[in-house]
Amino acid sequence: MTPQNKAAAGRRAGTKAGDGSNAKQQQLEGFTVEHPPTLTTNQGLQIPDNHNSLKAGVRGPTLLEDFILREKITHFDHERIPERAVHARGSAAHGYFHVYKSMSQFTCADFLQDPDAKTPVFVRFSTVAGSRGSADTVRDVRGFAVKFYTREGNYDLVGNNIPVFFIQDAMKFPDLIHAVKPEPHHEMPQAASAHDTFWDFASLMPESTHMLMWAMSDRAIPRSLRMMEGFGVHTFRFINSRGESHFVKFHWKPKLGVHGLLWDEAQKIAGKDADFHRRDLWEAIENGDFPEWELGVQIVPQDKEHSLGFDLLDPTKLIPEEMVPVQKIGKLVLNRNPDNFFAETEQVAFHPGHVVPGIDFSNDPLLQGRLFSYTDTQISRLGGANFHELPINKAVCPFHNMQRDGMHRQTIARGQVAYEPNTLGSGGAEFRVDGGSNGFQSFPEEIDPPKVRRRSPSFDDHFTQARLFFNSQSAAEKEHIVAAFRFELSKLEVPAIRQRMVDNLAHVDEKLARRVAEPLGIGEPDAKAAAGRAGFRDHRIALPIDESPALSMADTGDGSIRTRKIAILVADGVDSASLKPIRDALEQAGAQCKVVGPRLGTVASASRRQIDVDMTFANTPSVMFDAVLVPAGTDSAAALAAIGDAVHFVLEAYKHCKAICTVGEGVQLLSTLGIVADSDAPAGVVVAATPVTNLGDATAATQIAHDFIAAIAKHRHWDRANIDAVPA
Repeated sequence: MTPQNKAAAGRRAGTKAGDGSNAKQQQLEGFTVEHPPTLTTNQGLQIPDNHNSLKAGVRGPTLLEDFILREKITHFDHERIPERAVHARGSAAHGYFHVYKSMSQFTCADFLQDPDAKTPVFVRFSTVAGSRGSADTVRDVRGFAVKFYTREGNYDLVGNNIPVFFIQDAMKFPDLIHAVKPEPHHEMPQAASAHDTFWDFASLMPESTHMLMWAMSDRAIPRSLRMMEGFGVHTFRFINSRGESHFVKFHWKPKLGVHGLLWDEAQKIAGKDADFHRRDLWEAIENGDFPEWELGVQIVPQDKEHSLGFDLLDPTKLIPEEMVPVQKIGKLVLNRNPDNFFAETEQVAFHPGHVVPGIDFSNDPLLQGRLFSYTDTQISRLGGANFHELPINKAVCPFHNMQRDGMHRQTIARGQVAYEPNTLGSGGAEFRVDGGSNGFQSFPEEIDPPKVRRRSPSFDDHFTQARLFFNSQSAAEKEHIVAAFRFELSKLEVPAIRQRMVDNLAHVDEKLARRVAEPLGIGEPDAKAAAGRAGFRDHRIALPIDESPALSMADTGDGSIRTRKIAILVADGVDSASLKPIRDALEQAGAQCKVVGPRLGTVASASRRQIDVDMTFANTPSVMFDAVLVPAGTDSAAALAAIGDAVHFVLEAYKHCKAICTVGEGVQLLSTLGIVADSDAPAGVVVAATPVTNLGDATAATQIAHDFIAAIAKHRHWDRANIDAVPA
């Protein structure tokens, strides 16, 4: 069975009852009613005509008595629910999690005990700022929320693809979101932070500086949802069976590595395929290329809380992995797409307060605010307090409470009691919650402070970790951060905001601030000006490290090219002897090859073989692919070189630092860059000048494929010179 068939079979097996397109049986007190597979009303009445409303004569008015029409239109009028205020645009998948070994030393959470058990999960990825209709590849934080359906209840690990946040206290969350959303007087720009209100806010909130470094990095424009990290952001607690507490930070590490897009590439993809990330996730699962992450934890003993030099409760800080290593404790696999987007992806309700015994909260002031906000949001968005009864949100373990009634109630509660304690419940047995040791137990932290509206001075360092992040980036990643700040700040209409922002950046790195400021029409960065502003706090700490390689995206992943998308450019006269062995090697290595030509249908090879064309230059650009192969063939190469879109396809891939392989005459498409068969090829470009006739030799073809695969595995080749001069 092929991976595609396996995935389809899994979907069929996982399809839930209740799909009106299938025959089903309804049990009513032992009475069975069979519904044939035909169109009915919501009450099961067969509809005789779904094309015409009931009228007084064929040209007469529609009759009010047409209850079938009224039901259909009324339901349609109410199909939409309020979209999420943040994380509105999302995509999701089902899967499972299993732990590698028992974590009983640190936590009594049941799903972290048995390596042989698989816990069902539902995972939703999202962008923060945009609406449901915005594009996938905007520069933004990505949500990474995991719902574990455990035997002790549902546990929601609600996080992002960035380990820190813009603000330290939930009191500022509405202000942050109001600032980054489209400006209210004209509702622009959509799904973008490059406007005055956001940077006005950010420039006046130095605590956002660390997060801004991440948001301006390639982390904010991931290549794929399958290729980004996830983080719990906040510090939580593990509680073991003895009641002992350890602080914990959660990490999701993708097996495929952490990879991003170029900004130019991300902008073009937004126009060519606004669903790029959503489609990539869906197709990977349909193809049987199930995305995988490992769950990692950083564990800090309770008595070491103040030993790191910064405050664990501060959500604008992370724990460098060199100080506290990440222990990989389990694996997450996504193996089934949703059956219905609205019922599952849209109606799923996450909440950081949905925890299980063995996991508890810290006093992070941003987390504490979120514990209130999420329930309030779901009640508004999903229509009432019973959102937990929707199938996608319902716990798989038995649950019982005294809650009753309300909108959209689905549970039919039996009996006469809806209170506790009672003696009138099932079987007459006394029902009482006795406050014993079972169930969820909060850690008994001793707290006896005065009530204050202040922040701890331990939250006052806003720049040390921002500097650590910048120092840890590769040369190319630093260039991308500079370019991102320049682009964003150049969109501002108020020069004073640009100036305030680069003044703040001077506290991170003076050279960074000067480079950002150069094209913005403002003065030199002035750190003293930033320090003189109201509310500015900069109490530096000394970290034991200046750089953290774990903060860079470079050299991540397992070195494979699994699921990478390769474009093979062809025209009539292509040499199949230089195409087939290389394509076979790529596909055996796990890559997905698509043949791109001037037209759909087939092209004829030089040996008269017909080669199927999957896509055309008109309907798919190079930004949809990870690498490009141009096989040999005199006529094919000449035809492609005469097609502007084909030449642009290769030059654009070159400009975006992707791997390119040309064989024989195929090098013509790179000739405008001065690359010819006998020249030294730039990084990531494989120029195979071997005569076509020799490619029948398995050794020659194998070597070309080997070199090309090695180039693809590096993801990008950022050290190419003068790419800004490439006309693409």
